[in-house]
Amino acid sequence: MRLLYFSPLSFGGIADYARAQAAALCEAGTEVTLLVTPDFQTLPGAKCKVARVLREPPRHGARLARKLGYCRTILQNIATLDRHIREGKFDRVLFGSYAEYLAPLWASKLERHARNGVVFGAVVHDPVRDFVLGPHWWHRRSIARGYSFLREAFVHEPITLDTVRPMPRLRTTVIPHGVYEISPALLTRETAREQLGLPHNAPVMLAFGHIRDGKNLDLVLRAMQQFPEVHLLVAGAAQSGGQKPAAFYQNLARELGVAGRCGWKIGHIPASDSGNLFTASDVVLLTYSRAFRSASGVLNTAIFFRKPCIASGGEGNLRTMVNQYDLGVWVDPDDPDALVRGIDRWLHAPPNPRWEEYCRENSWQRNAKIVLRQMK
Repeated sequence: MRLLYFSPLSFGGIADYARAQAAALCEAGTEVTLLVTPDFQTLPGAKCKVARVLREPPRHGARLARKLGYCRTILQNIATLDRHIREGKFDRVLFGSYAEYLAPLWASKLERHARNGVVFGAVVHDPVRDFVLGPHWWHRRSIARGYSFLREAFVHEPITLDTVRPMPRLRTTVIPHGVYEISPALLTRETAREQLGLPHNAPVMLAFGHIRDGKNLDLVLRAMQQFPEVHLLVAGAAQSGGQKPAAFYQNLARELGVAGRCGWKIGHIPASDSGNLFTASDVVLLTYSRAFRSASGVLNTAIFFRKPCIASGGEGNLRTMVNQYDLGVWVDPDDPDALVRGIDRWLHAPPNPRWEEYCRENSWQRNAKIVLRQMK
């Protein structure tokens, strides 16, 4: 099989997923051509062909200019995808992530290919599309057009997708989320803690990844008032788009009197630094709001380093995996008291995670095998 893999994001969880999945698809004997941005980095040893021809949306400038540039980037990248399908004569195309933004303006190109026999699939990382851009009618129409050309939808938890209108040709398949293999820590636990300004023996919680409202970092800071021995390490870039900035949480920590027990590494975290952060920590915070119903890439990084979690969220893959394999302490989402009880349980009655069982049953090899079977 020749497979064209469309992945327009360079950084973040979806890009990490695309790297690992594409490498596994190549290992399974598929000729994969990655259609990506100039900054996208493949995994060492991956045998994929790489075409770094997609555009990145603008990150700087006035807000209106960025929005217009974002829209232009979407349309240009779809036009590039359309051209590669035609010129490369690809009949199998996998989207690294489903997206509906502006779909009424670009879906017709891909619908035409689907009518001519091209099979499209997409990994639907966020199956509940409740982030609305523009009028509600436009949002619903966009969702429908985003699914209109797909034959295969890959999800991480059984779900009936809301496709707005019937899609009889669309098939939904559950695939596992593999564990990320990150560069090992370059420092010992003691040295890493010393460089991060953390006590050698104190319990340390790690909040890793993009800083955004839905991760309930404010509730974590308030809960820390009940545990004077616990320290917090926050590492990740601030999420734009109306989210509270990192400074909001830093100011809140000072107001609550816990700032002296908080460490901050704000900005993009290179893969080479991630290992030191996880090694220096004792537990990983995945305290999502009830609106979160997806899988978690941070969970699959924590598993690599054998770090348990304190987690919350809505019904979805994260909850299923944490509870099924005892990967951490699950607490009710958006509940300050439940979070306090969860931290107390982690300190005094920690779980006994079944790491090996999880890794055996949730491998990238199984992921690739299922995807290839369905795409064929």
